Amino acid sequence: MDELVGLEQVYAAAERVAGRLHRTPMVESETLDERFGGRLTLKAELFQKTGSYKVRGILNKVLTLDADERGRGVITLSAGNAAGSLAWAARAAGVAATVVMPAGAVPAKVDAARSYGAEVVLVEGDLLAAYERLRDERGLTAVHPFDDPTVIAGAGTIGLELLADRPSLDTVLVPIGGGGLVSGLALVIKELLPSARVIGIEPVNADVVSRSLASGVPEKLPTARSVADGLAAPMCGVHTLAHIKRYVDEVVRVDDDSIVEATRLVMSRTKLALEPAAAATFAALLEGSVTLSPDGLTACVISGGNLDVTTVLAR
Repeated sequence: MDELVGLEQVYAAAERVAGRLHRTPMVESETLDERFGGRLTLKAELFQKTGSYKVRGILNKVLTLDADERGRGVITLSAGNAAGSLAWAARAAGVAATVVMPAGAVPAKVDAARSYGAEVVLVEGDLLAAYERLRDERGLTAVHPFDDPTVIAGAGTIGLELLADRPSLDTVLVPIGGGGLVSGLALVIKELLPSARVIGIEPVNADVVSRSLASGVPEKLPTARSVADGLAAPMCGVHTLAHIKRYVDEVVRVDDDSIVEATRLVMSRTKLALEPAAAATFAALLEGSVTLSPDGLTACVISGGNLDVTTVLAR
């Protein structure tokens, strides 16, 4: 098994990005507590720079690159949030960025990446193949959106903040795409609060992590489509699968209709403009695949807020 990220790497990431990123708030809602029969606390990463937790890991990665790697420019592939995060982080570090995105990406996410100064390459078809071709042709430095120990360590800084603000957690619910967020967060939670359960939630039509856990190896999906575009990763990573096997208690799947219903519910009750990917945890509560402990505190990670409102309103 690949070497796991350690707490010391997460602490180093927290020190590295300190003062560059926001310390995001915790939000509570009595209405949601009553609706789901327990106590909830929400880690509002939609208020992070670029509107997503993704920038934590990607900025950490960019700041660790050497002069040669920076000079060659950086590249990533993304449905949106990693693209915007790399574009922002590269601009902050004075590095040229290229982002490869699907042609059907949310327009607001494409516009955000461009507004931060990145070259956006929109691709019909195989995103990974296009990314690898551009990387090799131009000699660019790869910044993987999730399957990188430095990126995972950056995501783990959410766990440090979460436990500092809510040290007596019973359960943590985390959206899963490629697994970078749950990997970093779970390792921190399990190392510092072993009694807490960590449950990942992914869309049923983009369930690459569930499939990878079943087979024991990182899987790829021929198609991965969901209203939660931020969770529609076509592949699971080697590093992320190793962390999920070690630290995550359970992974459950939810359907798109529940994700849309959950997005509307949370927006209505909390006034947080979360994107569908961030509502996946609440979709699991709606479907009953996850239930709250009546005596404990459950944290839900609101992973981002870069939504296309028509996606939610049109269904």
